[in-house]
This record gives sequence, C-alpha cells and structure tokens, in this order.
Amino acid sequence: MTGDVTVVGGGLAGLVAASRLAEAGADVTLYERRPEVGGRVRSETVDGFTLDRGFQVLFTSYPAVERELDAGELDTGELDAGGLDADGLDLRTFAPGATICRPGSRSTLSDPLRDPRGAIPSLLNDEVSFSDKLRTLALRYDLSKRDEDDFFAGRDAPIREYLRDWGFADDYVEHFVEPFYGGITLDRSLATSKAVFEYTFRAMSRGGIGVPAEGMAAIPEALAARAREAGVDIETGEDVESVRIARQGRIPFRTGSGDAEGATVELADGSTREADAVVVAATPPEARRLTGVGSIPTEGVPNVTGWYALPAGESFETGGRILLNAATESPNAVVPMSEVAPEYAPDDRALLAATFLGEGSLDRPADALRDDVRDALEAWFPERAFEGLETLDVHRLRFAQFAQPPGVHADLPDPDDPEGPVVLAGDYTEWSSIQGALESGRRAAAAAGEHL
Repeated sequence: MTGDVTVVGGGLAGLVAASRLAEAGADVTLYERRPEVGGRVRSETVDGFTLDRGFQVLFTSYPAVERELDAGELDTGELDAGGLDADGLDLRTFAPGATICRPGSRSTLSDPLRDPRGAIPSLLNDEVSFSDKLRTLALRYDLSKRDEDDFFAGRDAPIREYLRDWGFADDYVEHFVEPFYGGITLDRSLATSKAVFEYTFRAMSRGGIGVPAEGMAAIPEALAARAREAGVDIETGEDVESVRIARQGRIPFRTGSGDAEGATVELADGSTREADAVVVAATPPEARRLTGVGSIPTEGVPNVTGWYALPAGESFETGGRILLNAATESPNAVVPMSEVAPEYAPDDRALLAATFLGEGSLDRPADALRDDVRDALEAWFPERAFEGLETLDVHRLRFAQFAQPPGVHADLPDPDDPEGPVVLAGDYTEWSSIQGALESGRRAAAAAGEHL
C-alpha cells in the first residue's frame, strides 16, 4: 500500500488508524490540536497523585483491546499488524463485582465463577434475592453464547425494560444495577440501550477491569509509540481548519497519482497538506463540522469525577471493589484507586475517586461534592471518620460519552459516509467505549486503504 494519508485527531481511534495504515506502507501524518495525544483518555499529576481525566477503566476482554494492545499477528489482509504487549501497560485490576453500600451496611456481590473467595459473601448478600442471583448466572450463560455481531442488531430496549423482561426484581435493579451501570453508561435511570448492558456484562464475565499503573494515559502513549515506530509523523498543537475534496482532474498530487481524487487539509495557521486519503478522528462536533455528516451524534452525556485523598498515614481498604451508593445518587460510586493501583498515590496516602451523574452535578461547588462523599463514607463506615478528606481536583465533562438511547446504534455513521477519500474514525461509528474507539480505528484504516 502506498500513498499519503492525513489523520485528524490523536485519540485512540486516530492512533490505531494511523498505525495500521503506516504499517501497511502508507505515508501518514497525524494532527492533534492538544499538546498531547489521547483525546478523552488522559491523565494528569497533582501533588504526586495520578488523576485520570474522569473515572475510566479498561475492560481487558474487549476484542479490540486484545487485538490492539496484545502481541500477535492479526488476520486483516493487507492491513495486518502486530499489536502492543498489554503487559507493558502494567495493569492493576479491580476485584470482580462490587460492594453495595447504604448507611450502616456494606455487602459484597461478586461473580462466583471468577471470584471464588467472594462466593460465600455474595451468597449471603441479602440486598439481592437468591432467585436473582441464579437469574444473573443464567444471563451470564446466555450472553456467553452470543456472536460478536449480535449485540447491536435486532430489537432494542432500555436497560431497565430489558432486565424487567428477564424477570429481575426491582430491588436488584435499584440496589446494584442502577449505581453499577450508572458508572458505565453515566445514566442511573437505565434508559440506555440494552446492547451496551449486554456487551459490557459479557466482557466482565470474560475478563477483568483495570487501570495501567501509570494511569489511563499510558494507553494512548503506547499507541502513539507504536505509531511513531511505524513511521507516523505525529504533530501535536496543530488544529485542522478544513478538509476539502479535490475532484478528478483538478489538482495533481505529488504522490504521482496524477488526476486521481484526493483531499486538501488546511491547518489553522493557513498552511495546507495534500493527501490521497484523510481519516477524520476528531470529536463528534468537530467531525461533523469537517465532514458534513449529519448522522454523527453530538448529544453528549455529562460526568463529574472528584478526586480525593485521605490524610497521610490513613489507609482505606475495600477488598479492591467499587463502592456503590444504594441509598442516594450523590455520589453514584466511590472507587478505591490507590488500593487497586498503589502507583496512583504517594506511599503514605490513599486516593479515592467519586463519580457524580447528571447535568446538575456540573455546576455544584467542589466543597458540596466533597461533603457528599465524606457523608456517604461516614455512613457506610461508621467505625471511622473522614473529616480530613481532601479534594485534589474535580473533572467536569459535559461530553463524557455520546448519548446511547435504544436504537441509536442503527443510525450511527459508517466510516466511509463522508464524500470523497475521507473516512471517519471514532467511537461514534461503533458505540461509546474504548472498544468502540479502537475498533473504529481498525475499520477506518481499512476504509482509507481503499482510496490508496
């Protein structure tokens, strides 16, 4: 494969597309408007603590994660490429399941097939009936038999309706699914597409959930290293103003393609780059502006993540499980980050992340959010005090995911929907997740390759 390709956007999708095209022989330049790559998957350091940009985790069994972040040869024809070694990410994994919390009560609900030590506490958990525990295992078995392409096809429904059809009791849904899937879909009302529930539920039954020891930014950094090794020229701090299609016979290209169709990318500084193909891997609103594809979703779901530290010398142990708020919605959940990944905090400090859902959380003062977390922890752990809880930072994301109501996935754009030799790469061509972003990069590379 030969030809010039420009990739607009250095998130996970753009990095995968750039790597695969360069590994197949194309001359690839990637432009990212921020000073660093990663898109929505970023991390920062505050007073020695590692804070991801919003609470994010990696599902290790996602097919695209195994394909793009594990070593091995891929069966993709001309775009064959060796992935990365996931061991290099030094993953730290959460214990399966979660702890259901309410004032004066904490109870474990885990997957006995993946967590034998959690089997007895889960069996004794009176927040969930025995019949619902058996029903959960039946659902697990049913989803394990599904083909990959089945999840986002056919009749759709909200998660809440889907669980009701399965026969789950309201208590199970309210005490466990609402806060747990509120953290995954950012929608505690469970109005999100059942396809997201099914896909992620199966992923959790097949593998772990974790974070790299150095923070979630290690994922795009590893993908960027792969891209550079393949020959991709990554230009950060470069904003793309427009993408213009060159019709046949109008603009000769330096690649030797003569009068073949191509495109011109104009940067914010007025300079231009000619390309045989362009991969637009920008944010949904920016991708719609650059390509004119109206089916790109631009309605976002917000999320607020507060990062908190306990005073020096105070430990915090949960068994490595997420704490779900079964009593109120603020916070939705509290995550023991430094217990799972000690590298996220200095040696004598404990780091917690708390998630808050809904538009109302975006404007709440940081002190009010911290007070909610402190009050919840003191109610869940009455044997100790949390008056020394310190706010490190609060991340307020107005577009953490694109909205995924039932039926939305059938109307998402295809990579080759833009006119001319321009293709789309982004989770908005698949579904809102790291799986969707990585998979879209692979598909975009294949579509761009058709123009070379």
